[in-house]
Amino acid sequence: MAGASVKVAVRVRPFSARESSRQAKCVIQMQGNTTCITNPKLPKDATKHFTFDYSYWSHTSEEDPNFASQRRVYEDIGEEMLAHAFEGYNVCILAYGQTGAGKSYTMMGRQEPGQRGIIPQLCEDLFARVALEGSPELSFSVEVSYLEIYCERVRDLLNPKSRGGLRVREHPLLGPYVQDLSRLAVTSFADIADLMDSGNKARTVAATNMNETSSRSHAVFTIVFSQRRRDPLSDLTTEKVSRISLVDLAGSERADASGAKGIRLKEGANINKSLTTLGKVISALAEATSKKKKPDFIPYRDSVLTWLLKENLGGNSRTAMIAALSPADSNYEETLSTLRYADRTKQIRCHAVINEDPNARLIRELREEVTRLRELLSAQDPLQSPLAPPRALGAPPHSLCPPREALLAEMGVALREDGGTVGVFSPKKATLNEDPLMSECLLYHIKDGVTRVGQVDVDIKLSGPFIREQHCLFRSRPDPSGEVVVTLEPCEGAETYVNGKQVTEPVVLKSGHRLILGKNHVFRFTHPEQARRERERGTSPGPPPDWNLAQRELLEQQGIDMRLQ
Repeated sequence: MAGASVKVAVRVRPFSARESSRQAKCVIQMQGNTTCITNPKLPKDATKHFTFDYSYWSHTSEEDPNFASQRRVYEDIGEEMLAHAFEGYNVCILAYGQTGAGKSYTMMGRQEPGQRGIIPQLCEDLFARVALEGSPELSFSVEVSYLEIYCERVRDLLNPKSRGGLRVREHPLLGPYVQDLSRLAVTSFADIADLMDSGNKARTVAATNMNETSSRSHAVFTIVFSQRRRDPLSDLTTEKVSRISLVDLAGSERADASGAKGIRLKEGANINKSLTTLGKVISALAEATSKKKKPDFIPYRDSVLTWLLKENLGGNSRTAMIAALSPADSNYEETLSTLRYADRTKQIRCHAVINEDPNARLIRELREEVTRLRELLSAQDPLQSPLAPPRALGAPPHSLCPPREALLAEMGVALREDGGTVGVFSPKKATLNEDPLMSECLLYHIKDGVTRVGQVDVDIKLSGPFIREQHCLFRSRPDPSGEVVVTLEPCEGAETYVNGKQVTEPVVLKSGHRLILGKNHVFRFTHPEQARRERERGTSPGPPPDWNLAQRELLEQQGIDMRLQ
């Protein structure tokens, strides 16, 4: 998909008791999605205006028609991100702002009715939707983890024995992760609520002049949401996995304003260091977007926080940021800095993709192509009325133009003479690889009649020193009962193995058979219609064969010869 900008919202809180006692003045005004801030020391200066996706006015009471409640914030941001998670995207919601600006309240909230934050509301709606959409063909699993970054050290909040110091690693495909972090399976919102409660109690908080319950660490609550769907027609099980990252950042602070000393001063220095690095990362990404070129260097690894948020900032994620604002004139500089921070963030573009396995991608793309072709056919025949007599039996449909036929051929979908296609439901062979991530990346469809395999003048072209010019052929034809039967016929002198045994005569293939052509080309034969009939007869298909099974069979049949070679 094309890149999507980070969604940015700002929210202003009511005066704190400390600010009210000092008779603080409000320097923030909001109108629609525009937020304005006025310098209290120079009121004649031009008011600064910022426009965001959402501007939430929570400074007054709920009686105010413009008041933004916890529920409204969740409905605007949380519900959209949850919908993206069900589509298979990674999503992230992070709260940023100075200490005491209301970040933890927006994310976690309180236990009182109407006071719950985004995280508990999203978790509750997640399980409500799972219960609504569950079916025999669709199953879900949910796992959660909860960590804090305290003084640049990672601590597991769901493991009481964790004292910090967990290492951050980086997977070449999945990105940064925390080694040995607890990931607990949950089956209900009550399970998540209990884990959140225990994690929040373990989180590091302390009192400062600015905030009596100041979060002294960054907290990341992660939900790994998996959806497994079994296609009853093709007997393929597909999976989509989404990571929902909910981040409550520690607040930036000035030592003179917060009164930090000793340990609190050291904590504040580490918090400001990581937030400064986050600002550098955001600036570099925003500059790269505006110049439409790849930046020379982005300092993700300069702090643990930015390293862990690497995919959420400009990577494979749908991301939203909520900037929490203090309305008080005494916090004008920090509030203006937060607004500028948020304004830069909205320039970042992420490049999220649906996290699905190759089987799911194949089925989805082919179904989309079938739908698109049907629409094109309908558009090409506008005079054909639904009440008009049907075409004569055997009359060919509109022929597709050559570019579309070529596109289908590239996708492994060939047109039959009657206008049908071979694709998901036709016999095929899928590549198997020693690396599980590379298995089934290529599907070779077996057409009606004869499909030739080899190096020269063939339908399926393979390369390698042990592949002959004409290596073998697949003969597909219906038997008297109408079931399509596929026969493998090896050519003379061609090394061809079925289930580990070398064959020199024609062999009828069954769905799940392992094929090895030459020395290096390993396949699994799949016949969806045959698999469906076996399932209807009550035969359990078992786990799909992989590369290791094919090699083990070959060694069992010809172990001595293979070792000599």
